[in-house]
Amino acid sequence: QVQLVESGGGLVQAGGSLRLSCAASENIFRINEMGWYRQAPGKQRDMVATITASGETTYAGSVKGRFTIHRDNANNTVYLQMNSLTPEDTAVYSCKFRIRTPTLYLRNYWGQGTQVTVSS
Repeated sequence: QVQLVESGGGLVQAGGSLRLSCAASENIFRINEMGWYRQAPGKQRDMVATITASGETTYAGSVKGRFTIHRDNANNTVYLQMNSLTPEDTAVYSCKFRIRTPTLYLRNYWGQGTQVTVSS
């Protein structure tokens, strides 16, 4: 089964930057969409940014202009460049690959998450 592994999280001061990476354990032929989600303590998991197979990107309003999602399809990897970080960005960030199965069923694969903590 496909496994996703995130990396790049850590502790950073407000105004700083981090770059998150998420790589799949195997080559995936039909990735419908890649995305980053985050969950702060006591809150639900929310979408941060997504990128479709065609390259269309979507961002949460709170991160638009500060975060950039990009991909390396050849290596089944998605990145999230986070700039101008604020304490409100503190959360566990998880990547998700939405994959089209051979039966055309859409299946989601999630990483374990990486902690991002932004200090004042």
